[in-house]
Amino acid sequence: MKKISILLLSGAILFGGGSCKKYLNVNTNPNAATGVPAYQVIDQTIVATANTLEQYSDYGGQVGGYMANAGGYGGFGIIWTYDYGTGDLTNLWNSSYSTLEDAQSVINSTTTDPTQANYLAMAQIIKAYNTQMLVDQYNDIPYSQAFQGASNITPKYDSASAVYQQLANLLDSAINEINAASGAVYQTGADPLFGGNMTLWKQFANTIKLRLIVRASAAMTFTNTTFSSDGFLTTDALVNPGFQQASGQTNPGWGDQVVSYTGAAADRAYCPATYVFGFYNGAKLNDSWRGATIFHDFPVSVYGQLGATSGTPSDPGVTGAWYTGSDTASGTSLGNALGVYKGPNAGYPLMTAAESYFLQAEAYQRGILTTGLTDAQAFQAGILASFNYLYELPSGTLQSGYDPTTDAAAYAAANSGSYLVNYSLATTPAQKLEAIITQKYIALNMINGSEAWNEYRRTGYPACASVALNNPYGSFASTQSTAPASNKFLPTRIQYPASEYEYNAGNVPQNISDFTSKIFWAQ
Repeated sequence: MKKISILLLSGAILFGGGSCKKYLNVNTNPNAATGVPAYQVIDQTIVATANTLEQYSDYGGQVGGYMANAGGYGGFGIIWTYDYGTGDLTNLWNSSYSTLEDAQSVINSTTTDPTQANYLAMAQIIKAYNTQMLVDQYNDIPYSQAFQGASNITPKYDSASAVYQQLANLLDSAINEINAASGAVYQTGADPLFGGNMTLWKQFANTIKLRLIVRASAAMTFTNTTFSSDGFLTTDALVNPGFQQASGQTNPGWGDQVVSYTGAAADRAYCPATYVFGFYNGAKLNDSWRGATIFHDFPVSVYGQLGATSGTPSDPGVTGAWYTGSDTASGTSLGNALGVYKGPNAGYPLMTAAESYFLQAEAYQRGILTTGLTDAQAFQAGILASFNYLYELPSGTLQSGYDPTTDAAAYAAANSGSYLVNYSLATTPAQKLEAIITQKYIALNMINGSEAWNEYRRTGYPACASVALNNPYGSFASTQSTAPASNKFLPTRIQYPASEYEYNAGNVPQNISDFTSKIFWAQ
């Protein structure tokens, strides 16, 4: 179902689906013979990861200040109240475990075959990526006893910090597999992420590990905080198996927010939140350059506050609130645009270079990384990478007449008095962290809402006022939140699905609160 339809239903039903598989995905037997070569399974698993991330990103964008309800739509339910039940957002759990089953099946089938070492490493890295998404929303999860099929139908829940440690180890193992690979084969077209470039895979693994350590090192001690000499991502990690309109397989974000593969309008129930819009229109920062590539009709775009029922902006139009290309063409010929939603054939970002640089900036500032760049250099590189990504067309080439370097410099000049942009004015660790996370939040706008939401819960940045009513630029909280004021009207997590309480009741954590039960790394 498309969100345009299910928004007419209750909040619980709205978020209840997301997977054609049944409950307790962790118990499906991945060892069953399928006859499908590993390279085909890993290809499908990478694409499934992009689809899964889009679901997480939607949730993060709604709760974390990127999205608000447009006028003329109802039935938002839990999106407004944050009163999540065990039947809500189960698509995140189901989709994650479905994807992880496929990743584990590749691991199981390639572990003892040296010619398949690169596929094994890819599967390990994708497993780490997807598992972190789960932990960051659910905390403790089945991991060490998951994926065992009928031999263990009630897997235990591992502590979130223990899973984080295992993921760091898994990423180290993947890099070692790549380095030791001898005679490994590669099937052309089997890697829709890096096209078989194993150096980029190692950089991706390093960057995921850095994300784990940056996020959790204040709450746990990792046994190994070193990284391979391959470094971190300096390019965008884009999934593209050949997305195109005609085939029916389009970029997941495009089909979610612009038009379906048939050319029918996708989601029109959302518009930009006033809170995030203020980082572009001068209310908080001036950024007409990126604003014009993200928001439809900037600076007179439709925008509002989540939960508002009176004075809400009208429907954002036939092409949606975040499409900045020509809107005079038919639905099936839209595309070739700048910004977030570039076209049906654009690659889908699992991680942007901007996110990588901002992770490095924080790591340098905190002393997690000590050689290479400085925190200021990584900070500036992150801003430039954000401009670069938004200025690219679906082909990956820069739009003629757009210069990321020139415009990033103009952005710095226009905001030279703010330490959120002028890093040299950030004189305390708190100000430096706020600048880094705020710029990451801006760079992730409608690209990865889940990561932005995670970082807010970890750091408290970007700053969100505890008063939500009549304060749309200061707070991204819903005006109808049922959270207590002491929690800034925001939730802390979502619930485990009802199926876990029914079929794995002896292991699933009990008495989970939407407003007081925190992820282990959260403030």
